[in-house]
Amino acid sequence: MANLKEVRERIRSVKSTQQITKAMKMVAAAKLRKAQQAIVSMRPYSQKLNGMLSNILSNLEGDASTSFGEEREVKSAVLVVVTSNRGLCGAFNANIIKSVIAQIDEKYADVRKAGKLDLLFIGKKGYDFFRKRYTDCHIIDDYVNLFSDLSFDNVSKVAKKLMSDFEKGKYDAIDVAYGQFKNAAVQFNIVEQFLPVAKLDTEDKSDSKLKADYIFEPSKERLLNELVPSILQMQFQKFVLDTNASEHGARMTAMDKATENAEELLKELKINYNKARQEAITNEISEIVGGAAALEG
Repeated sequence: MANLKEVRERIRSVKSTQQITKAMKMVAAAKLRKAQQAIVSMRPYSQKLNGMLSNILSNLEGDASTSFGEEREVKSAVLVVVTSNRGLCGAFNANIIKSVIAQIDEKYADVRKAGKLDLLFIGKKGYDFFRKRYTDCHIIDDYVNLFSDLSFDNVSKVAKKLMSDFEKGKYDAIDVAYGQFKNAAVQFNIVEQFLPVAKLDTEDKSDSKLKADYIFEPSKERLLNELVPSILQMQFQKFVLDTNASEHGARMTAMDKATENAEELLKELKINYNKARQEAITNEISEIVGGAAALEG
């Protein structure tokens, strides 16, 4: 009977856990709906602006120029790591962290050895991982809690700071690691160059890469001074919104899977409980029959 009691306690515990995972799935689904709407409505606009920015910088001639497209020898760099604040979202954060480690090892190994690699964190998970293991890098934790306010004005503060540091020559390259949202079940870990702005490949003659002949009104200089910073801020906003939607999608999927696993475990435990109960009843019957036989004998 002690075994029966243990199984009953286990069933009660699994049911309680299943209720929690169901509730977390519902909360994640509600948050995902809002986050998905934000990134899906913004992405086409951001992609078009980003393509236009690359095209404009590739077409600059004469005296018109912008410091955001200036390619320099990479002596100092910063990696912006955008992860979630909380866990229970599968391998979402781990995948972004792995992509950051790969980027450091492959692209910024020499910069790191020289002590010129900075890591800027948005979200606690990435910050908690790297601050303990990458002590030779300068850790920037001013924006760890950025997800508490995802308004454009708040997020653009980070973009403006990075753009200012790049213009002043503090950094020669700025990359952003984030989670790109596709749907609730699929998210991609991406490391994208933020600055300098990547120019079009002039050797690629495909229709999608043809250089456009823009007519600038007002002057190129004035337009660049106004347009380029705005587009870069919008692009950075997309990185953060993408990660936000990816987090909720990953958490909803993880909690859905956890609920399914709990259901499978409950079925197995109920079978074990019924087997143990049947065995206990059989033993009792055997004892009663044995005792009756002994009395008759």
